[in-house]
Amino acid sequence: MVRHVLSLVSGRIAVAVLTLIVLLAVLGPSLAPQDPLATSDHTLAAASGAHWLGTDYLGRDVLSRLLDGSRVSVLGSLEVTLMALVVGAIPGILSVYLGRVFEWVTLRLADTLVALPFLLFAVAVIALLGNGITQAMFVTGALVSPLFYRVARAATLAVARSPYVEAALISGASIGWIVRRHVWGKVLPPIAVALAQTIGVGFIIVSSLTFLGIGVQPPAPTWGGLLASDLGYLGYQPWAPLAPALLIMVTVWAGNLLADAIRDVSGEAGRAFVNDRKARANRPGTSDPVPTGGA
Repeated sequence: MVRHVLSLVSGRIAVAVLTLIVLLAVLGPSLAPQDPLATSDHTLAAASGAHWLGTDYLGRDVLSRLLDGSRVSVLGSLEVTLMALVVGAIPGILSVYLGRVFEWVTLRLADTLVALPFLLFAVAVIALLGNGITQAMFVTGALVSPLFYRVARAATLAVARSPYVEAALISGASIGWIVRRHVWGKVLPPIAVALAQTIGVGFIIVSSLTFLGIGVQPPAPTWGGLLASDLGYLGYQPWAPLAPALLIMVTVWAGNLLADAIRDVSGEAGRAFVNDRKARANRPGTSDPVPTGGA
């Protein structure tokens, strides 16, 4: 699947952008030209050679704070995505095979999580567990998990009715063997699409919570926190929110673009696309047009 995704222009763009964001998270604090927490008398300064993106209301270098805050934003998004994947996808697959009681209980739990007011529930749980980024992301990941539960369950139901799975059950194969051998390969593409979409959703969640001061307390820099602080000084620096907002928008866009590319090369449409490319490649004198992917 990875090779097919990278064969699309949209897939290569999405992977390149997300790779750059990950590199910012890994290397950003080391690349920061100044101490992101150091204040100075040069408050609300315009962009210059010393401060490429200017300074904030406390004289802190904006570029350094953006680079240093990228790690928290990326790690928070990954925590949301992985938590939602584990809590949602595994019960979604097992609900098809572990009986009606397990199915009913997991369905009701998924419905309950969807019905919960997201922000109020997150604030309440964080108040009990402490205002930390890990607690906040685990709570929000659990609230996002119904997406993975329903995607995994729907894909598993489609596979469970296939003749080869029924034959394996009749022959005495265990549920674990059937899931590994037959189900996982069919369920993986739709889960991968949901995973790519949740990366973008995770960035929005992290940015929204840190914008409100939940999960990470100032002066620790985050993209959402920078956006919140910049909005208070629009009269002095109307361009200040552009940098953190642009980073958030580009990351979410790349996640959705990657989800579209995965969807284009998976399932029946993906197999038809791959077979068409092979047919064109084997046909003499025919050039294969460059695909663009997309919805």
